[in-house]
Amino acid sequence: MPETPPSHPPQQLIRAIGRWSLTALVVNSVIGSGVFGLPSTVAGLIGKVSPLAVVLAGAGMAVIFACFAEVASRFQQSGGPYLYARAAFGRGMGIQMAWMLFLGQVAAPAANANLFVIYLGEFWPHARDPLPRALILTTLVGVLAFINIRGVRAGTQISNVFTAAKLLPLLAVIGMGLFVLHAHPSGISPCTSAAVTTSQWMKAVLLLVFAYGGFETALAPMGEAKDPGRDAPFALFTALLACTVIYALIQWVVVGVLPDAAHSERPLADVARVAVGSFGAALVAVGALISFYGYLSAKILAMPRVTFALAEQGDFPHAFAAIHPRFRTPYVSILVFAVLVWGFALSGEFKWNVTLSAVARLLYYGVCCAALPVLRRKQPGDARFRLPAGNLFAGTAVLICAALVAQVNFGQSLIVAGTITIALLNWALVARRSTAG
Repeated sequence: MPETPPSHPPQQLIRAIGRWSLTALVVNSVIGSGVFGLPSTVAGLIGKVSPLAVVLAGAGMAVIFACFAEVASRFQQSGGPYLYARAAFGRGMGIQMAWMLFLGQVAAPAANANLFVIYLGEFWPHARDPLPRALILTTLVGVLAFINIRGVRAGTQISNVFTAAKLLPLLAVIGMGLFVLHAHPSGISPCTSAAVTTSQWMKAVLLLVFAYGGFETALAPMGEAKDPGRDAPFALFTALLACTVIYALIQWVVVGVLPDAAHSERPLADVARVAVGSFGAALVAVGALISFYGYLSAKILAMPRVTFALAEQGDFPHAFAAIHPRFRTPYVSILVFAVLVWGFALSGEFKWNVTLSAVARLLYYGVCCAALPVLRRKQPGDARFRLPAGNLFAGTAVLICAALVAQVNFGQSLIVAGTITIALLNWALVARRSTAG
């Protein structure tokens, strides 16, 4: 029989994350590299109507957020998608979702590292040349791996600084863009869009899933939230509304201000350049670089703890639970995660990593949404938040995920299929060891 974690385990961690702190954590987990790189990519796909695509993607993600709100409200402990899938569908599905989570969270910081190199081109045009790019990516990931192996305190102390650095350039770009559009209501050089096909719309929305994704990372430390059952739904809905407003305004000013938004490699910096010149572009670029590095640092700090926890529970090889004898950190998990991020960043461009991360997310989003009706049967009285017409929402969310996954290309399908195969082998080894034991 599958092992189902109890809904109310004994409290072992300090519950210090309040409602608004959790909301901020969701916002910080959602807003990453996508907002700095995706506006031009989405504009290239569907042109002037791209702000509408941002809103529609937000509406589609609201269905998924709503399902997660009820599912998350049932649990008091940490684990996120891995925990939900395991509770609903058993150990095997939990391991599958852990691997999908790992794939998505490797590709996402790799996309951030790619965009760091692109925005560094504002100050050093040769940053994207093959050798400098390889050296920059190696340094970015290597320094953070070294810091995290030596200890976790330094990374946690600067988290508030990175939060402010992430939001300030976005608000500045929105303000500057609105100022330009007020002076030129029809745009400086309005672009004209050809007819947009259904396929282009679907590809644009798939990419935007990356921009709205990442909220599941904030649901992982629920064992340290003051009242996770009550606060998780509030945090999810509030953060989604805030992110949708920010993203829609960013997309609006990018396609309205830039004459050729689709071919801008640094769209937010280019908006600032149009508004106030090179100084504004440089300020936005600096803010973006700090934001990217903060996001990358957070992932290298947090994600190795997932494989460490899985190893401790017997669902991953024991080597991932190894602790450094001096620094008391999970150095094997950190090194493996850092090497994977470095490899994905070096071998794939920003758009490739974004799409791969979005596909992996859609798979575990679909499973976690499908868990809603299952958990209603298994744990009928445990939900602190009950979603009206929850089964209908869950079915709709699964269909949305399936429709978007169908847009993945062959190369990315192979990577996802390979990850699923590895997860199946992982599960088989765990089951065999449990039977032998």
